[in-house]
Amino acid sequence: MTVKTEAARGTLTYSRMRGMVAILIAFMKQKRMGLNDFIQKIANNSYACKHPEVQSILKISQPQEPELLNANPSPPPSPSQQINLGPSSNPHAKPSDFHFLKVIGKGSFGKVLLARHKAEEAFYAVKVLQKKAILKKKEEKHIMSERNVLLKNVKHPFLVGLHFSFQTADKLYFVLDYINGGELFYHLQRERCFLEPRARFYAAEIASALGYLHSLNIVYRDLKPENILLDSQGHIVLTDFGLCKENIEHNGTTSTFCGTPEYLAPEVLHKQPYDRTVDWWCLGAVLYEMLYGLPPFYSRNTAEMYDNILNKPLQLKPNITNSARHLLEGLLQKDRTKRLGAKDDFMEIKNHVFFSLINWDDLINKKITPPFNPNVSGPSDLRHFDPEFTEEPVPSSIGRSPDSILLTASVKEAAEAFLGFSYAPPMDSFL
Repeated sequence: MTVKTEAARGTLTYSRMRGMVAILIAFMKQKRMGLNDFIQKIANNSYACKHPEVQSILKISQPQEPELLNANPSPPPSPSQQINLGPSSNPHAKPSDFHFLKVIGKGSFGKVLLARHKAEEAFYAVKVLQKKAILKKKEEKHIMSERNVLLKNVKHPFLVGLHFSFQTADKLYFVLDYINGGELFYHLQRERCFLEPRARFYAAEIASALGYLHSLNIVYRDLKPENILLDSQGHIVLTDFGLCKENIEHNGTTSTFCGTPEYLAPEVLHKQPYDRTVDWWCLGAVLYEMLYGLPPFYSRNTAEMYDNILNKPLQLKPNITNSARHLLEGLLQKDRTKRLGAKDDFMEIKNHVFFSLINWDDLINKKITPPFNPNVSGPSDLRHFDPEFTEEPVPSSIGRSPDSILLTASVKEAAEAFLGFSYAPPMDSFL
């Protein structure tokens, strides 16, 4: 049976009418995601875009785009182009805007690449994630949380900044600050441990970054030397916000079991509710490793290491100052209610005697000369990156969008899973 009606000189079949109804139902289901995401769905539906009322909605929604006002608008974009409309999106960014030069890191869901923007000639670290891999492990919430936290990082000097993000049907792209002084992990491996003044400087900058995240009700949860970078001058930059937990108010708790084994706090191992003091435990673990060369309670046997974290008393060798000893004992307190930072968060760490030599105003303004300079000659200087990454060939698929004709059903499903991901900074940030 076909229902025919005169509308826009065309025929509206029953199946097409059902399609329009389905789109409207989808809108109701996703209304909380905002008008931006709804318009993106409409724009990717070829039949819906031909309907005169939909075209008029698109004209109203984006009057600043001249091509949408033409009498004969161009065909709607395919899902592979992933147009994101609205004030918080960047509809123009695409993989072909970049020269992808080197692989500089790898993770569970993709790679980090050194890239040069063709028009701007600026260098960025572009984190490229495979949607299928994220969806397979049901990690989309963590990825969107990482994006949300990155959007809040722009005002702190020791947190990596997001310039903009975009997506294709099968990949997500974070365009980040390019930091090439190397991971703290890389430098610790080379030098085994740091002298106390150097460890104090890094610990202070890390604490400042954690304190800022806590002020935004964000718990970092994955502090480790691999996630701590040095910039070209030697300042700390925290990166990788995939395990951050948002909306943790003061004294608020969460209970998700996550993190890296060597740095897990006892309450996380016990699967008990935990709060922002979990980050201060991790700071203690990283400071311990900077001073001694290995994480506290370390064992090659993970089960034994977990038992050590839960039950073994903290043992400190006598080659550190009393103030360092006292700080480590406070941060690595197994009872989170007695841990340094439990009462007054960052202020307790900031006021500890170990940091009495730190001028915190000078620190936040980068007026303190770092104790180590990576001495990089420029963006192409990759001496502080692991050759395991930099010698790997750059995949050709990184720099192009998939052909919409060849998209599989799973890729098409993935294309719908990250609505609202794309981001461009507000125009006033350029003024």
